[in-house]
Amino acid sequence: MRSYGDGRATSLSMTPLGGPRGDARGPETADRRPGRAPAWAVRATVVSAAVLGVAAVCWVVVTVLLRLAIVSFPLAAALLLTALVTPLARWLRRAGAPAWLAALASVVGLVLVLTGIGSLLWVRTSAQLSNLTPAVTVGINRVRSWLIDGPLSLDPVRVDGIRDRLVAQVSEAVPGPVAGAQAAVSVIGGLLLVLFLVFFLVKDGEAMWHWLVDQAPGRRRPQLDGAGRRAWTTLSGYVGGVVVVAAVDAVLIGTALFAVGVPLWLSLTLLTFLGAFVPYLGALVSGVVAVLVTLVTDGARDALVIVVVVLVVQQVEGNVLQPLVMRRAVHLHPVVTLLAVTSGTVLLGIPGAVVAVPLTAVTYQVLEHFHRERVPGAVPSVADDGGRPLVAPDEPAPVRAAGETGP
Repeated sequence: MRSYGDGRATSLSMTPLGGPRGDARGPETADRRPGRAPAWAVRATVVSAAVLGVAAVCWVVVTVLLRLAIVSFPLAAALLLTALVTPLARWLRRAGAPAWLAALASVVGLVLVLTGIGSLLWVRTSAQLSNLTPAVTVGINRVRSWLIDGPLSLDPVRVDGIRDRLVAQVSEAVPGPVAGAQAAVSVIGGLLLVLFLVFFLVKDGEAMWHWLVDQAPGRRRPQLDGAGRRAWTTLSGYVGGVVVVAAVDAVLIGTALFAVGVPLWLSLTLLTFLGAFVPYLGALVSGVVAVLVTLVTDGARDALVIVVVVLVVQQVEGNVLQPLVMRRAVHLHPVVTLLAVTSGTVLLGIPGAVVAVPLTAVTYQVLEHFHRERVPGAVPSVADDGGRPLVAPDEPAPVRAAGETGP
């Protein structure tokens, strides 16, 4: 109650916030005061900044890896090959072999397999080149005649121009003597580095991983250790699965090529096996090459047979092998796999196509692990003398009494 000099009295009702009724502001009105951004705008800004930060980090990492391609590519190849030979090394360790002997035997076996495949491919290809050259010439002329006199009725000048451009591009792609020698030295050096890395990854990989995890903060070690082991399990499953798929594709298509009498059936079988390491695109390219070689060597009828076989094999791979073998290991939708392969091919060519799917699968599994796993507590070290985690992710950290020391 307030009294004025003329005897009038005025009552001011107070709001629960302590101010007059006329100045009362609800929460929504208060949030909309001048100079204060809405909550959705703040959230959008934070999310956008986070996305830009992640994109910037990824760009920096990719740029560094490309600048250090002489190291990053052999390291990626070594990781894939290590995942491939680890079962052999593990079996040798269980049989009583020391770590260095198991690693050395794995590397020697890998070298023997790769050398055998390369030698077989070279011998078979070089032996058939003299017989293949006339057949390729006849096949090219046959294709030219079909394009001109067939249902397409193309202009002969235009067809010859396309053929000349293709020949010119192939000739430019073949390196000269100096460039070929430099490329050979680079390849040999890269292979030696890969074998060196595979040996030490097989021999000391577990110790290297424990040392790396021990550099993380104590309460994050179990979580980081679990993410790394999950990534390695995914990579090992991918490599094992792609070997199975490649072997099935190569056996089926190679059998068909041998049955119709294609001169380079063994070389095309090996090409089919290697092409399967690039999902979808690799199988497509190797199938097209097999059909074209059959067309120029055996004619259109046998080429049509190979087309049918390749299509059947692709259906078996996509509807049976991929869901049963690959998808359990990588947990990726076929659309994601295709986009990853395409992006890797555009960015890095054939090496990018090979590592795109395993890199995507490993990244997804690591992010999924960090999203789901919440490991409280601190851990003094990841591994004890036996090489095992001191504290499992689902166990609490040990509580020590006052003044107690030791593990």
